[in-house]
Amino acid sequence: MNTKYLKAFAIIIVTLLTFQLSAQESKSIEGKWNLTLSYDGKEVPSWLEIKHSGLSTLVGRFVFLNGSARPISKINFEDGKFSFSIPPQWEEGQDLQFNGELVDDHVKGTLVYADGKTYTWVGTRAPKLSYNPNPVWGEPKALFNGKNLDGWHATGENQWVVKDGILTSDKAGANLVSDEKFNDFKLHLEFRYPEGSNSGIFLRGRYEVQIADNKGLEASDILFGGIYGFLIPNEMVAKAAGEWQEYDITLIGRRVTIVANGIEIITDQNIPGMTGGALDNNEAEAGPFMIQGDHGPVEFRSIVVTPIIN
Repeated sequence: MNTKYLKAFAIIIVTLLTFQLSAQESKSIEGKWNLTLSYDGKEVPSWLEIKHSGLSTLVGRFVFLNGSARPISKINFEDGKFSFSIPPQWEEGQDLQFNGELVDDHVKGTLVYADGKTYTWVGTRAPKLSYNPNPVWGEPKALFNGKNLDGWHATGENQWVVKDGILTSDKAGANLVSDEKFNDFKLHLEFRYPEGSNSGIFLRGRYEVQIADNKGLEASDILFGGIYGFLIPNEMVAKAAGEWQEYDITLIGRRVTIVANGIEIITDQNIPGMTGGALDNNEAEAGPFMIQGDHGPVEFRSIVVTPIIN
């Protein structure tokens, strides 16, 4: 083999070795991370996913305190440190700037927010949640008694009342959280809303199923029946505003099935992580139900949960 070909061969070998080492290094940062952000004196949840796109590019998704999962077009990663930026979503101001590093099997770093303020965060890998294909179900339990707010508490100044046996929020205000927490379950809801309204139900306080006036629109992960920002229903089955509607939701581990108004619109799909507005991202733990009351009016006449007991 002449010198010319030897040099070319050597360059190819070095390139392949460099790529292999880079791939091995980046693999350690890949995955789903549950973040805790120190934000205005509070510890608040957030979520980050990092994965490969093609040979050497890292991309991802990010969920902040509110809004949907935001795509990350490119994540820079070298020597255990990474950085990326994403444009504002519901915020006003500059792009959000992230800097982080991998320490053992944890991540930590800073976020320069849209207002220019800098916040610190730490993160751990999201846990794997086991799936039970043959569950033993307990007895159905009504979480709303049709009389008062027993078993529930508001996250702020309470606007929720019970009128003629119906749980009612007639204006934007506080979210409503169940006192009791659950792991895996079946949930039956009967609800209605006025024209143009928007609400949702958070499963384990972490994963929002959207409730909104979207009849006639194309199905979307941010509209009626979607897992907000993550899972798109097979079809839009919302009824007209003012009509009573139903959800039957089964959540086992990360797998969710949603039957809306008698039609199965999401079938046994994995929820990647917390959605915007979640109470926390402690996914290995049981969590409450949270009804979104900070957007628009909504009413419920039935909230029944059937837990898995084995």
